[in-house]
Amino acid sequence: MIDAHSAVLLALALGAVVALIVLVTVVRLNPLLTLLLVSLGLGLAAGMAPQTIVQSFEQGAGQVLGHIAIVVALGAMLGKMLSVSGGAEVIAERLVGLFGERRIHWAMLAIGLLVGLPTFFEVGFVLLVPLLMTIARRTGTKILLVAMPAVAGLSIVHGLVPPHPAAMLAVSILHADVGRTILFGLIVGIPAAILAGPVYARFLAPRMKLAEDAVATHTEPAKSERQPSFALTLATILLPILLMVVGSLADAFTQTGSVLNQTLHFIGNDDVALLIGVIGSFYTLGIRCGFTHATILRFSQECLAPTATILLLVGAGGGFGKILAASGVSEAVTSVALQAHLPLLVLAWLLAAMMRLATGSATVALSTAAGIIAPLALHTAGVQPELLVLACGSGALIFSHVNDAGFWLVKEMLGLSVAETLKSWSVVETILSVAGLGGTLLLAVIL
Repeated sequence: MIDAHSAVLLALALGAVVALIVLVTVVRLNPLLTLLLVSLGLGLAAGMAPQTIVQSFEQGAGQVLGHIAIVVALGAMLGKMLSVSGGAEVIAERLVGLFGERRIHWAMLAIGLLVGLPTFFEVGFVLLVPLLMTIARRTGTKILLVAMPAVAGLSIVHGLVPPHPAAMLAVSILHADVGRTILFGLIVGIPAAILAGPVYARFLAPRMKLAEDAVATHTEPAKSERQPSFALTLATILLPILLMVVGSLADAFTQTGSVLNQTLHFIGNDDVALLIGVIGSFYTLGIRCGFTHATILRFSQECLAPTATILLLVGAGGGFGKILAASGVSEAVTSVALQAHLPLLVLAWLLAAMMRLATGSATVALSTAAGIIAPLALHTAGVQPELLVLACGSGALIFSHVNDAGFWLVKEMLGLSVAETLKSWSVVETILSVAGLGGTLLLAVIL
């Protein structure tokens, strides 16, 4: 049974989510201001001291942004170089040529997976939008059939595959191996993305009529005069991932503590690996494509401005998550979930799902669930930490709605209404979440 205090806290959390929806959709208040106001209101209603509320919010925002800001900045730079060099379009054209126009949704899934590996979801999506529009116009394909597979690919690697910040944080909290997590994440994530992307998009596109020419104002991405080759572009995208895999496997083929071992761990650090990838892209997608050093500098500076809103919303989500924890809501959620006496993998998924629905942030949901489940994992034999990361990551993807920055990004850039975004993007996220849990449970049985 739920005690009265926990019931009150859960009611307050539900009220906070409803307030978020009403303020954003009905009152049309800025989402950042909404998160701030609702966080403060939740803290006061839960009986927190006013000064503690402010301190908790700032602490939560700082903790989330401390690492994510670097990853987003580096991802934005790499994404910018892919765009202006024409590298992303080179990959798209090659894949479209391989798959054909009738199977364009499969090509878009592959593009989303590839571009999503080194980039933050929001950055990868912004990078791909002009390309999605171009391909939709050239092939006469409905935008949902092109876009949903791409966002499914971007989202699944964002939630399950390191070096994405939340997944990396969960790996650290649960003491999982990065290389094995990447491998298992791809094994589980690709089938989930197929179901949520091409399969659901093929079902949805004929049944949803969008406003005519909703995407007509989008232009094609700028391209250099000398586009990079497909192989060079692909190598540039995969370089940071390969460095991270090498770093995670360093102990397997080098002596622990040796200079080589420490060096491999250093270059395999996600920040360092992404930094190396970005610097490499300045040559492979910059100098080799005819851009001057001054132009590359301008690209690396101007691409950071669009990330400001993303970072602020992510930080505000982290602050809201901290208020949930400090006010006792997270403990009440945990208590309810634990009383269900579920298997640890299912419990991890449920905790992350409940946090995602409450906070709107997959990063906050994943990191919070990992932190709660870590002590329980120590006393539960037979559950691999890598699978716990995947369970938390899958739960953190469920039903993106109006308190999620990604929801608004997809809505605005694809020209959708709130209802259309709920029917498309939100359902895609839910399919990814449920299929991810199913794949994780199946992998647990096999292993």
